Amino acid sequence: MNKFGRRFSFSTFGESHGKAIGCLIDGVPAGIKLDMDFIQSELGRRRPGQNSFATARKEGDKVEILSGVFEGLSTGTPIELVIFNEDQKSRDYENIKEIFRPGHADFTYYKKYGVRDYRGGGRSSARETAARVAAGAVAKLILSELDIKVSSGVCEIGGVGADDLNFSYPVQSPIYALDPDKDKIWQEMILKAKNSHNSIGGVAQIRVQNAPVGLGEPIYYKLDALLADAMMGINGVKAVEIGDGIEAAKTLGSQNNDQISKDGFLSNKSGGILGGISNGEDIDLRVYFKPTPSIFMEQKTIDKDGNEMDFSLKGRHDPCIAVRGSVVAESMASLVIADMLLLNMSSKIENLKKVYLEE
Repeated sequence: MNKFGRRFSFSTFGESHGKAIGCLIDGVPAGIKLDMDFIQSELGRRRPGQNSFATARKEGDKVEILSGVFEGLSTGTPIELVIFNEDQKSRDYENIKEIFRPGHADFTYYKKYGVRDYRGGGRSSARETAARVAAGAVAKLILSELDIKVSSGVCEIGGVGADDLNFSYPVQSPIYALDPDKDKIWQEMILKAKNSHNSIGGVAQIRVQNAPVGLGEPIYYKLDALLADAMMGINGVKAVEIGDGIEAAKTLGSQNNDQISKDGFLSNKSGGILGGISNGEDIDLRVYFKPTPSIFMEQKTIDKDGNEMDFSLKGRHDPCIAVRGSVVAESMASLVIADMLLLNMSSKIENLKKVYLEE
């Protein structure tokens, strides 16, 4: 499936080395100002080739609107966005035309479909996530109308975690670090892996602020379940935690419960979600990215006929996908919240009366 969401949904199209990638967004309310400068700035945060911590592939990621917008406003009809690829180097992948790269989706895609687009991974390439960021930017324009803010950054690299989280700091960091004191340390770890032709894993933290109480559609469309679904659908993500996550399994109920006073919750170990529904606190989640599987070291693999061999990879790849991946995770969280906001509109008859019986 290439579609995500129910009331506010999007689908993406295109391949890493195809002519273009893009997305079709459905469910955008009419009257939203489509700020193209903002959408382009969001794509700029994810754009490759900006520094030594990302792939050297040079893509402007210039987005164009094909439909759904008139005189700068959404019309209520599907919005289609397209980004034309500019810097494909398919020749770099000629040497893997018949073989499977360890850690990649080459093996599973070929076994499932029987067709192999070896040019940068084709549809399974993280290049597709630019379209998700474009869709996420549109979702953010809706959220901004309601003063809901979604932020992200890197909170761990190679097992070295942050001591403090400062969500205003990532704009100053080339790796979107959340901890100013760990920024240089993490940069050095990434460059060390890169210079040794290797890669390194990391963790992104996402925070949603000012989300109202009531987002989430139990039992089979819970807010935390959909957030986990959205994050696990990002290339290279291997785990997701919400609130205290794994640590909650190590505690007693008396330690884990967020007690309540007349002024609100006394803690936020739940990460802002109870019973699959937002409780008004900040929604916090951590997204765990594996090391980039594209490494420039000799590895063992097999070809399509099952013959064993050693091979060395060519191409341009991120030494740590958690860095730009944090922007994608932030975009996906924005898309989930937008979908939940629209779904929640019909949860009470009073909401419908406000719309249809308003004088």
